[in-house]
Amino acid sequence: MATGAMNPAQALSDAIPRPYWLDDPARPEALPALVGDEHCDLLVVGGGYCGLWTALTAKERDPARDVVLIEGQESGWAASGRNGGFCAASLTHGWANGHARWPAELTALEELGRRNLDGFEAALVRHGIDCDFERTGEIDVATAAHQVHELAEAAGQAESLGIGGHEFLDRDAVRAEVDSPTFLAGLWNRTGVAMLHPAKLAWGLKRACLRAGVRIYEHTPGTELSARRAGVAVRTPYGRVFARHAALATNAFPSLVKRLRAYIAPVYDYALMTEPLTERQLDSLGWRRRQGLSDSANYFHYFRLTADNRVLWGGYDIVYRYGGGVRAEYDHHPATYQRLAGHFFRCFPQLEGVRFSHTWGGAIDTCSRFSAFFGTVHGGRVAYALGFTGLGVGATRFGADVMLDLLGGERTERTELEMVRSRPLPFPPEPVRSMGIGITQWAMTRADANGGRRNLWLRTLDRVGLGFDS
Repeated sequence: MATGAMNPAQALSDAIPRPYWLDDPARPEALPALVGDEHCDLLVVGGGYCGLWTALTAKERDPARDVVLIEGQESGWAASGRNGGFCAASLTHGWANGHARWPAELTALEELGRRNLDGFEAALVRHGIDCDFERTGEIDVATAAHQVHELAEAAGQAESLGIGGHEFLDRDAVRAEVDSPTFLAGLWNRTGVAMLHPAKLAWGLKRACLRAGVRIYEHTPGTELSARRAGVAVRTPYGRVFARHAALATNAFPSLVKRLRAYIAPVYDYALMTEPLTERQLDSLGWRRRQGLSDSANYFHYFRLTADNRVLWGGYDIVYRYGGGVRAEYDHHPATYQRLAGHFFRCFPQLEGVRFSHTWGGAIDTCSRFSAFFGTVHGGRVAYALGFTGLGVGATRFGADVMLDLLGGERTERTELEMVRSRPLPFPPEPVRSMGIGITQWAMTRADANGGRRNLWLRTLDRVGLGFDS
């Protein structure tokens, strides 16, 4: 903890307990709920990034397609409006995870990821979406001696696999980019990550969908899905939607397909936002190239600058509640806020005296392979994309393309991927799930404290492909 007149709790004393991104006068008005029956070609369930991209892309592919989107609250109110705004090219939660799981198609996955991020950026221009998009890259930083070796090894492995754009930074080099006494080295992914304003992205996609002719109903949760001879029907509180096809983009929330629920463990992640930094404070950090950063521990932090020069500081705690519920009362965790504030001032002691303006949290749709999985049910009439595990800002656009390919019965380079054709291992039922997650969290903490050495429990999970992350 930093020394001085202000302790972390005092720095939090004026913070507003709501997501900074959503605390914006530009937030659009909610659209009316569905009342009565609707009919359409394609129904999209979920108004986060994945659902919005699916609806918009469907209209771009076929402007005559009749598309309806329903959202339980307001578009972008959940993970899509609360995340850190790191938009990564990776479709596999980092190339190392991709190499461990799908080594034979890693080259294709990396290329598809780069094309997806390029297409993402082009779509923002095409639709006039201003979401503070900055393709500044991301630096993974080492804050412990063993992590220096791991980052250097990762840089060499990336080069040997032909994955370009990664640069190893020694202590002096990383501190020349962003100055913290805790930084020992870094690995800079120069072009594969962009920073953006999460809520402005969601609101921009919503406006683009409306302009394209998508009918959006908010405060309209889907409560039941059933097959019909000519398609599917989804019941809502005040009506029904009959559609030829449906795309489910509910992520951390319970799927309308009950058998998919075992594949998702909703975990809660929390973040702080500072007040805007002064020019002197910015100069004390360096950070002129505005990269996103994260540290390399199992319990990691992620942090970045906003357009108005605040610092978002999040991560570390991974909070799972027994039963895997997603509830509003879980969105705040004062003990985590205080812990994060202490870590912030340890990382940046030169910012002693800075106060936090906002605190918030939300659920992440964690799956056991850390990256999305896909499929269809009801004879191919319903598609789903789930399990982005905290790295979905960019990958949800790819997920939208996959769902539309599957619903169209198309054989594409996406649908031929083993990643798309396979599923992760499901999480076990309670109470085994909570016990297993608890043991894994303990083991991850031990690994961070013991030079990164993974004990028998973690090594066994690695071998069977069952993981837990946020």
